[in-house]
Amino acid sequence: MSETPARVMATQAALDLIARLRETHGPVLFHQSGGCCDGSSPMCYPVGEYLVAPDDVKLGEIGGAEFFISRSQFEYWRATQLIIDVVPGMGGMFSLENGTGSRFLTRSRIFTETELAALALVA
Repeated sequence: MSETPARVMATQAALDLIARLRETHGPVLFHQSGGCCDGSSPMCYPVGEYLVAPDDVKLGEIGGAEFFISRSQFEYWRATQLIIDVVPGMGGMFSLENGTGSRFLTRSRIFTETELAALALVA
């Protein structure tokens, strides 16, 4: 049987930035933006300052931070693995990396048929 793939993962650059943000702000969480205000950026917030909706889907954790996405957006991206990376630039205006000179960026890849079958077993 195949190992279940992660629905979300992070590059080393993203993990390093998450660690810096956690040192400064304490526990953090991510919510994949659906396009409001800051496009479709992954947004990083202090735990307790962003209310996760009851129907949001927890994709997993990166760098010790829970990562959520809205149910409707998850339905569109169900077959896609999100890969959180960091590039130079301005972070989302509400996201904690704003002002660091770096911003989180979502890259993605489509799961293979074998991976999708493994994910279906745990859904």
